Amino acid sequence: MKLKQYQIDAFAERAFEGNPAAVCPLESWLDDRIMQAIAEENNLSETAFLVPSGDCFDLRWFTPVSEVDLCGHATLAAAHVLFDILGYAGRTITFATRSGDLSVERQGHLLAMDFPATPAQACAIPEALVAGLGRQPLKVLAGGDYLAVFDSEAAVRAITPDHAWLSQLDLRGVIVTAAGSDVDFVSRFFAPKYGVPEDPVTGSAHCALAPYWAARLGKRTLTARQVSRRGGRIGCAIQGERVILSGSAVTVMETEITL
Repeated sequence: MKLKQYQIDAFAERAFEGNPAAVCPLESWLDDRIMQAIAEENNLSETAFLVPSGDCFDLRWFTPVSEVDLCGHATLAAAHVLFDILGYAGRTITFATRSGDLSVERQGHLLAMDFPATPAQACAIPEALVAGLGRQPLKVLAGGDYLAVFDSEAAVRAITPDHAWLSQLDLRGVIVTAAGSDVDFVSRFFAPKYGVPEDPVTGSAHCALAPYWAARLGKRTLTARQVSRRGGRIGCAIQGERVILSGSAVTVMETEITL
């Protein structure tokens, strides 16, 4: 049995920037153990699997160690494969996922993803978070991840995480953020217990980041940059209880899996 797989750099203008994701289009679902093994073999932060389902597509995401409920960059990558490689003719793709229906619309050279907003709430600062980041944030909020706010972009860039400490936290991962020098805000994301020490660009983190910064800056449309080594730019727009995340993607590799 042979399967096509594509490696896409999401939130990227050119190859080798943004966040790489593998996308594996299927006719029907494989056994979960096989999909998890493929994700482990790829050793990327996410591998996306999609299956046609009527007028939409079922979509699932796997890190090297587990399935996750929501992934932004791999959704962007999956839409790129459908639009630019497999010839999907519509303007909008709907994905059925564990986080509900997610739509991706082609807007010129950008793809705009309609995701649920996930505002974080203020919380006590866990000792393991401070130890893991090596410095005290101004404040910490909690939702699906911890959101640690710092006073400057330089402070966010300077963090050298201790993943042994961060792995002890009860939530998925840690987002660190500050106001940006040439964008509205910057961020980084660490999720070592899910096999992702530092994610290059994290769409799902911006479901919490965008509501936080929109409220703080009094803006509904924001520009963001994730300042990992590879880095990537994300457009964010608040629409009620939804967040529109936009970016571009580039095909880097086409491969074939033999099972």
